[in-house]
Amino acid sequence: MEADFSVELGPDAAALELPWEADNGAQYYDLKRHPELLASVPEADQYSELRDFLVFLNAPGMPVETAKCDVWTSEQIAPDEEIFGAKLKCASYVDLLFADGRRFSLSENEELARRTVSLLRRVPEIPASAEMIIRRCYYHEGGDPDTSRDGFYISWYVSGFGDDRDQARQRWAIAMKLAENALRQVFATARS
Repeated sequence: MEADFSVELGPDAAALELPWEADNGAQYYDLKRHPELLASVPEADQYSELRDFLVFLNAPGMPVETAKCDVWTSEQIAPDEEIFGAKLKCASYVDLLFADGRRFSLSENEELARRTVSLLRRVPEIPASAEMIIRRCYYHEGGDPDTSRDGFYISWYVSGFGDDRDQARQRWAIAMKLAENALRQVFATARS
């Protein structure tokens, strides 16, 4: 499995505001404190693998929570993805962030990404990839956009590659489970 992480904090880099709301009606759901809102996330209803991942990340006792997600299938294969020799990919992203003060620490976010990627690089070779991108997040205290505090979050992209939709989705599902297992190990060693 190909795995890597990067930091994108430049003025033109993607950033997140939390909480958020889109013009199309999509919005932030606090799944950590209100797990029943998972029923409001259409992607989680359509993709059980994503639902399971969101449940895991937002579980009580986990030091992280989620802010956004999506899943898609595409025939657009980037040049660095051509190594898989596939016709299409099933891909997803989950924006995750620390549920405590570590969300304001770049070094804590980098350490999480570094340790997770290190574990994913050790898994058997499969046509899948994972990329964690650390980005800036503007946390609005009490939901007030006039009182924000700069912090960080991680956009975690996971892709599975195949010659048809079923194969790509199956490989994506495996990669999602590997991503979950890597995080389990990272957090288990952090507690011990």
